[in-house]
Amino acid sequence: MFQGTYTALVTPFSNGRVDEQAFERLIETQIEAGITGIVAVGTTGESPTLDHLEHRHVIEMAVKFAKGRCQVIAGTGSNSTAEAVALTVESQKLGAQAALVVAPYYNKPSQEGVFRHYQAIAEASTLPIILYSIPGRCGIEIGVDTCVRLAEHCPSIVAIKEAGGSVERVHALRAALPASFEILSGDDSLTLPFMASGAVGVISVASNLVPARVCDLVNAAARRDYEEARKIHFQLYSLFKDLFIEPNPVPVKHALARIGLMQPEVRLPLCELSAGSRAKLEATLDALHLA
Repeated sequence: MFQGTYTALVTPFSNGRVDEQAFERLIETQIEAGITGIVAVGTTGESPTLDHLEHRHVIEMAVKFAKGRCQVIAGTGSNSTAEAVALTVESQKLGAQAALVVAPYYNKPSQEGVFRHYQAIAEASTLPIILYSIPGRCGIEIGVDTCVRLAEHCPSIVAIKEAGGSVERVHALRAALPASFEILSGDDSLTLPFMASGAVGVISVASNLVPARVCDLVNAAARRDYEEARKIHFQLYSLFKDLFIEPNPVPVKHALARIGLMQPEVRLPLCELSAGSRAKLEATLDALHLA
């Protein structure tokens, strides 16, 4: 269901408001490049600083602008189960084809609490759900055993975005989960080793900027042409790293502004790139002829 390249879309702002024209332009660029799908209002979409009306509006726009030409996945996670349920139900009504649901952050529930959190979301909607484990942001991971329980008890939970930085964990997930349960890389720099270990694609930040090249990497790895996949990986590796030189999505918004797709505006507590980071990122962009 989720094999391929998915872009964790930024949310463009202009003068403090969501920039609808830039958002449409960004989605058109993605579709023209052959992207499998887009993720609206994930962390890269600055979900923590969008209010509920904006959150809904961005998902609605993503569905409207995509016009069925690629999958639209809605970010619906929260550390409040009731809020995550409401966002998932609403996203299904708006026409999203799946939900990406991050592990509940900050309150650090037990694995039993994590299981019940996702079970409640799955029972409230028929939307396919992608788990999202990113312990660096959430303070917890979704345990392998918990993933297995969720796969067994919740038919709509069908995939995981794995952003724990461990190839060994991908091995453990692939060995424990049904073959039909899909694993997606959550880190651009780990897409190749994750796919070699059983992942089927990526939810990418870099594909905001170079969607066609990330698609090429994923497609090569999917057909086990690892020589070609390695070639693309190393061509893009500096970009993969430098897009996280400061907190995401500050660097990728700066890069997108540099190629004329949008303004670099972010919302506090995020702020513009420092001078040193800007110089480093722009040197990488120049080397890739992204200017």
